Amino acid sequence: MSKSKKAEFRANEFVVYPAHGVGQIVSIEKQEVAGFELELFVISFEKDKMTLRVPTNKATEIGMRGLSSPDVVSHAMKTLKGKAKVKRAMWSRRAQEYEQKINSGDLIAIAEVVRDLHRSDDQREQSYSERQLYEAALERLTREVGAVEGGDELAAAKQIDDVLVSRAA
Repeated sequence: MSKSKKAEFRANEFVVYPAHGVGQIVSIEKQEVAGFELELFVISFEKDKMTLRVPTNKATEIGMRGLSSPDVVSHAMKTLKGKAKVKRAMWSRRAQEYEQKINSGDLIAIAEVVRDLHRSDDQREQSYSERQLYEAALERLTREVGAVEGGDELAAAKQIDDVLVSRAA
């Protein structure tokens, strides 16, 4: 079995952890766990009031990555402008697929979920589970776009909302 390669992240850098979204590495520390010394990234998710410790040699293996490039953000915005693609599968199956996309950490996949679940004012109201998935995807998208564009989540939320509203017009 090959040794996992060590991720190249630094303290104070923003990263995307697939299951939790955008967090900031507050430190890199050594800790003894079960008799082994491990080097860990300490990642703070300020909005969720959560701290996560990830072994440095497992970070890339689990899908932790740096923030998306501005090119990927603009591709995500183009994705939002597209027409919703809603499969005719049962809701439980679609919900599972949406959940997988949200937890993949892939900005484009998250934008697809936002696009597909967005409802304009003249459309029928979302079910509770639809709204939960939509809000989770929208929050992940907003946080990452905000972080990429200098940390202003309000501006990112407005930008995303403008794209979604212009699509409906």
